[in-house]
Amino acid sequence: MSRACPLPVVTHLSGMPTMWPLWLLASLLALSQALPFEQKGFWDFTLDDGLPMLNDEEASGADTTSGIPDLDSLTPTFSAMCPFGCHCHLRVVQCSDLGLKAVPKEISPDTTLLDLQNNEISELRKDDFKGLQHLYALVLVNNKISKIHEKAFSPLRKLQKLYISKNHLVEIPPNLPSSLVELRIHDNRIRKVPKGVFSGLRNMNCIEMGGNPLENSGFQPGAFDGLKLNYLRISEAKLTGIPKDLPETLNELHLDHNKIQAIELEDLLRYSKLYRLGLGHNQIRMIENGSLSFLPTLRELHLDNNKLSRVPAGLPDLKLLQVVYLHTNNITKVGVNDFCPVGFGVKRAYYNGISLFNNPVPYWEVQPATFRCVTDRLAIQFGNYKK
Repeated sequence: MSRACPLPVVTHLSGMPTMWPLWLLASLLALSQALPFEQKGFWDFTLDDGLPMLNDEEASGADTTSGIPDLDSLTPTFSAMCPFGCHCHLRVVQCSDLGLKAVPKEISPDTTLLDLQNNEISELRKDDFKGLQHLYALVLVNNKISKIHEKAFSPLRKLQKLYISKNHLVEIPPNLPSSLVELRIHDNRIRKVPKGVFSGLRNMNCIEMGGNPLENSGFQPGAFDGLKLNYLRISEAKLTGIPKDLPETLNELHLDHNKIQAIELEDLLRYSKLYRLGLGHNQIRMIENGSLSFLPTLRELHLDNNKLSRVPAGLPDLKLLQVVYLHTNNITKVGVNDFCPVGFGVKRAYYNGISLFNNPVPYWEVQPATFRCVTDRLAIQFGNYKK
């Protein structure tokens, strides 16, 4: 299953990066009709296990402009134009892995996808994208970009996907196109997200900004004002707690691989629309009673690789919860009512995955009734604890 903001890595079997075959780029661009939250046909770079992604009604963060443009309606065409060394076909311009120092010239004005990943571009200048008013996706992953002119993206009135991960950026680029739906800016050097940096981005519903040295104090109050995000990932950062000022529209929030130590009562208060919450690979020792009660629609909870000594309270009250990752913690006991409602309590969706392996639990003492609301015994993962 594809995750909303996958990482664009393409390699040979030898592990070396390679260019996408041109016919594949063109086919994917033409076939894609999904919202960015689903990404059914547009470069599903990685696969991930878990629940199906939300459908179009559930992922309603973007308006009708989020579909792929009608390629046949874009006139005129300039198929004879193609930068030296690049491959151009069906409005796709592929200039990856060429050692380019700057954005090439002579890019066709009807281009809808421009691939510049794996080069040595260090700066985006004012007129680098001049005339590319039909551009839908811009891929700048794995360059050396540290400077972006404040008007560099001004011509890109139809840009919906901007992939600028693995560069040297120290700040969110200014004046992003108002048409933008998906921003992938992970693995840079960003330490601060100022108020107003996302102003006017009413179509944005997916941001991947993990792998930046962001601390809780780096988010200025109001940094996400006006955004109606469905998906946000701030993994592999320096967070010590759950940020309290993120968009309350979120359906997915991923804060894995941080330094979060506890979940306090009101940490999740504003995130009542979450379907999936990722908190794996932190240092969480305590989840305050009642904290999870603010997540009535939660379906998947990742708390693996933390320092929990018991199953979090409140799981039986989450009537839609189906997957719980609790492996690799310090849990020593599993109670008969830790997962399922008591008596005639109603659970609208049975569990199809509970992971408890690599915990010091005496599994022979766990009562079978503990998992009375699990679809199948194979959905429960026990054992393999090593001191």
